[in-house]
Amino acid sequence: MSAPIKVALAGFGGRMGQMIAGLVQTENQFTITAATEAPHSNLIGHDVSESLGIHKTGVEISSSADMLGKNSDVIIDFTCPEATMEHLRIAVETNTSMVIGTTGLNQAQEKQIEDAGRHIPIIYCANTSIGVTLLLQQVKKIASMLDESWDIEILETHHNQKVDAPSGTALALGAAAAEGRSVLLGDVRDSGRDGLTGARKKGDIGFSVIRGGDVAGEHSVIFFGKDERIELTHKANDRVIFARGALKAAQFIVGKLGQQGLNGYFTMDDVLG
Repeated sequence: MSAPIKVALAGFGGRMGQMIAGLVQTENQFTITAATEAPHSNLIGHDVSESLGIHKTGVEISSSADMLGKNSDVIIDFTCPEATMEHLRIAVETNTSMVIGTTGLNQAQEKQIEDAGRHIPIIYCANTSIGVTLLLQQVKKIASMLDESWDIEILETHHNQKVDAPSGTALALGAAAAEGRSVLLGDVRDSGRDGLTGARKKGDIGFSVIRGGDVAGEHSVIFFGKDERIELTHKANDRVIFARGALKAAQFIVGKLGQQGLNGYFTMDDVLG
């Protein structure tokens, strides 16, 4: 049996951090070797076992991001854009693979992640769910087969604590549709409609956002044609699907480090083969 994959978990106390940490305890092929939290967190200095209900591990939660690059095979990061950029720097400096699921990144930050792929194996995606990965593929394919007479609208719903909108997944779906049409999303994106907006512009990709309750995530892409429409929908019943996908991505990315020609910027499409 091969040695467990050593996971450094950024944002240990967050929703996704706790979900991933919980799954690691049930999967023999992983072990947590480092965990971090923001300096103000009351988890700092505590053993990771305390929130997981397991025997003491000896791994204490730290406020120092530098801990992520020590004795780890992969850094898994579902934090915030500013923290992710710091963790990315550490990953490159320590030659550590990285899986990033942080949303709300701007174009410059996304470019930094892509550039880091020249030095380390890295996976960045707005949604690590297997189902959403398949949805993205289908949206791109359908968009490539329909002309501009078909209007494209993206509807997303999330819990009331989500801070960014549209969601990273919604934007990824929009980008997939735009790629299918051989255009840039920035040139056709239409979001935040309010007041007298005028008629819908032909070729635009529209976004609508709903926030409420504890919804884990729902996304629909609707293609409106004359007298017909196509609707593709993914509903996340539990955030655990994102944690499962993140660990699947970690398995894929670990082992690529050091293999000639296999450093690179990967997506969940690569994970699914």
